Amino acid sequence: MSCEVLVTFKPMLSLDKELIDFGSYTVGETAIRTITLTNTGGLGTRFRFLLASETCEMDTSQSALKLSSIFTYEDKSFYDKFTTSFSEHQMEGNESSPTDVPSQKESGKLDVKEQEEGHPIESEGVTLTTIMTIPPNEEQMEFSLGETTEGDIGPFSSIKVPVIFTPIVPGTVQNSFKVVFKNQQCPTLYFKVVGVAIDVPVWVLKPNVDLKICMYDRLYQDSILVHTRSKAALRLKFEVCKELRGHMELLPETGYIQALSSYSVQLKFLPRHSLPEDAGKYFDKETRVLEAPMTIWVADQIKPLGFTVHAVVTTSDLELSPAGLDFGYCTIYEAIRTQISLCNHSLLPQEFGFVGLPKFVDIQPNDGFGTILPLETLQLDVIFQPTKAKEYNFELICKSEINRCFKLACRAVGVHPPLELSHYQIKFAATSLYDTSVATLYVINSHLSMNSLTHSVPRIGSEDAFPVGPTSFEFLLPPDSPITISPLVGTVWPGKSQKETVTQRKDQRRPSFSMLRLQNQDRLLQASASQPPEVQKEDLASSSQEYQSAQASLTRSFQGKFDKFVVPCVVASGDTKDRKGTEPLSFSPHNTLYLELWCPAVAPSIVVTSDKGKTIINFGDIAAGHRGIKKVSIQNISPEDLDLEYSVLNPDGPFVLLNPTIRLPSGETQVLDLSFSPRESVLAQETLDIITKKGTLSLALMGTGVASTITCSIEGDVLNMGYVIARESVSLGFKLQNNSLLPIKFSMQLDSLSSRSRDQHRLPQFLASPDQRTEVVEPHTQGHKPLYSCPQKVSHHILLKGAAREHMMFVEGGDPLDVPVESLTVIPPFDLEHREEAEELKPILVTLDYVQLDPDTQAPPATRELQVGCIRTTQLSAKKTVEFSMDNIAALQHKGFTIEPSKGSVERGQTKAISISWTPPIDFDVGAWEPFPPGEGWGASVGEPDHPLMASALLQLRGDVKETYKVLFVAQVVTGP
Repeated sequence: MSCEVLVTFKPMLSLDKELIDFGSYTVGETAIRTITLTNTGGLGTRFRFLLASETCEMDTSQSALKLSSIFTYEDKSFYDKFTTSFSEHQMEGNESSPTDVPSQKESGKLDVKEQEEGHPIESEGVTLTTIMTIPPNEEQMEFSLGETTEGDIGPFSSIKVPVIFTPIVPGTVQNSFKVVFKNQQCPTLYFKVVGVAIDVPVWVLKPNVDLKICMYDRLYQDSILVHTRSKAALRLKFEVCKELRGHMELLPETGYIQALSSYSVQLKFLPRHSLPEDAGKYFDKETRVLEAPMTIWVADQIKPLGFTVHAVVTTSDLELSPAGLDFGYCTIYEAIRTQISLCNHSLLPQEFGFVGLPKFVDIQPNDGFGTILPLETLQLDVIFQPTKAKEYNFELICKSEINRCFKLACRAVGVHPPLELSHYQIKFAATSLYDTSVATLYVINSHLSMNSLTHSVPRIGSEDAFPVGPTSFEFLLPPDSPITISPLVGTVWPGKSQKETVTQRKDQRRPSFSMLRLQNQDRLLQASASQPPEVQKEDLASSSQEYQSAQASLTRSFQGKFDKFVVPCVVASGDTKDRKGTEPLSFSPHNTLYLELWCPAVAPSIVVTSDKGKTIINFGDIAAGHRGIKKVSIQNISPEDLDLEYSVLNPDGPFVLLNPTIRLPSGETQVLDLSFSPRESVLAQETLDIITKKGTLSLALMGTGVASTITCSIEGDVLNMGYVIARESVSLGFKLQNNSLLPIKFSMQLDSLSSRSRDQHRLPQFLASPDQRTEVVEPHTQGHKPLYSCPQKVSHHILLKGAAREHMMFVEGGDPLDVPVESLTVIPPFDLEHREEAEELKPILVTLDYVQLDPDTQAPPATRELQVGCIRTTQLSAKKTVEFSMDNIAALQHKGFTIEPSKGSVERGQTKAISISWTPPIDFDVGAWEPFPPGEGWGASVGEPDHPLMASALLQLRGDVKETYKVLFVAQVVTGP
């Protein structure tokens, strides 16, 4: 279905009437009618209202639109109803009453006052201005138009122009007006006005009494002044229309006005709530406007006087919603906040205040006092903080300025939890992105006694008291929040407290109402009020280039953010260790504590510009004993220069900052050198904080020390070179194997040539204890060159042993008789021709300790060994073996010594052991015995033997030369532990 709409693009103008009949009005009064100029065409034009006798040429210039009234074509406004009700209606229905129309002066006053009292003159395409008459000139005119009589009329619109009748001389008056247009296609429009001016002896100066806006059940008064021109006293009777006699009075009802004087009558208006029904046609329920006609009867005057009382009648009701509040369960350590609405149904502003509030309730803002505008709805916060565990039932009373009371019923249950927090609100300092702030609080168990007469005991409302004993808690962190609490779960015993550490990754004791919990929230956790809209998310690995680029861009463009979290802490009776398996503790939701965290995040002042902005410095795998270097570039992106401080790295740790700087100008970049030097196989991690007055940049230093897993083929880390003929050399090889994944640098050197040449300053071993003797000698050559080098720095310390001899035989064993320290003394060579003459006896000391703890039990003999060897040599020699023999064997056997073998031979490069054993002979004195204390052996000798048993024998070796050794045997019996 379709329809055609014809739009004509030219002005089509018309007037709503051709004749305006004002009727009869008293001389000196003013009446107002309106005439409407309507344009139904699609094109606007300029117009002008003139007297029909005037001539005018329309000005082609455009002037500002100054109209008395501008209305849309179809609008029905408050002004239409108001003006028509007391003008045109009266003209048509009661033309004989000239006093029913308000005067020009009072009409203007009404319009201005309505604007002041909240009735805007403008509404939906309607604009009203104050109507002003053209000031009288020498030729006073009874009929005049509004102040502005020309302007522009747009397409499909209408213009209303007031026409004013001001009677001057009694009689009938008429005049003609025309409307001319700038568009030559628009014909001139004409209309005629007619009015009758009458002269009466009594009149009312204020034919329109404006009581403005009135409230029900409130008394309003005004004075009505009646004037007379009569030279005789006249009787007056004042009459209220019957519909309003229950709401309005004129006092006195009768009276006499003296000649050429005035009379005042008192108007009292007390509107009841039944006014809309009682007033009938005089009251508009939609606009709440009352237009009440009043009548003054004058004796000997046929036509009565009249005046109209105008008022806008409104209610004084304030409405509280909801009708009742239930705060539910609330602990004494928190406050619950809920919102209520206060609505003003009146057309007047009203002052209000919540009076007589209990101590545990607060209303904000302004402590529950203020002014509410007409038809306004205010949102108020009601804050409830119980002082003890009980059930609360109370009323909130809101009083208006006219002493009306509006009540709101409230109920709640106060809870005293068995645990408390040292802080219920933590405000973190402004924290830079990727930085950390830490705060500390305590969970306290102060429940020591069940005596409710001395103090308030923990309970829920009026339920049974909470038992005294260990009480457990658990903090329920919101998911994906930048908050950590350590520990999250714990148990607090009576009279004790548990320390908690709260960390913000990105202090104060609780004052009154410091932490507010919104009522009727679906979730216990609150986030910041502004949450970003959900968008499609694409998962990116934190190690990806896109992720790191986005993170660096966000860091530089970050403008700051504020998050607020409320973390519940649930409480249960008992110890967490008493749980059976994974059985949860019985937490009561009403005993829940709430911790409020304020977390402001700000842009960092210093950022990392190297390695795509990474703040994790990973050195990777570094071999123990080696060093890795990383360079980190930092830039000051703040608008001011910054002084830098650094946290202290572990002085015994592997990380070192090589080049700290103390100042970084704005916009500049500094390169920091960091080293990682592990000493052992370890996974190391430390944090280096770069501290400024605007925040802290934390660098996470990571590295893995890899042990130099080098294996050596030398067993026991001792390389024995054996015996070598002087001025000859011998070589032994060994194998080093790298079992790690890293290449390892190594070097080998003697201790005597290293910076740690400790042995150069050691005490001679004959001054040291026997346990500290090592019998190690490190000789040097005459050129001061080391004989050996070894891998000591990285992984192994190899002990090199060797001995040099002039001849091919040697004896090894016994107790040391020389000083085993390094010496550079040159051994004088033997004269080969007098070698035999130079030989002398060489001593060998062999001590044997026979251990006998039980005198009734035969102990094993004491044993020692001497090694006889033949050195392999490159020299030509007739002897290929070394022969040995020991004399005095029979005498040694008599004293308990056994020598096996006593003679023999040794091939080149071989050694042979001579075993020496000793068992005390029967006549050997070991002294008297007595038992040892428990745990210290079988017994002890009280008396000591006269002296140890001593014996000697000669050991001869025959090779390229003959050598004779005097072997001294010293034997003793040991009876102690």
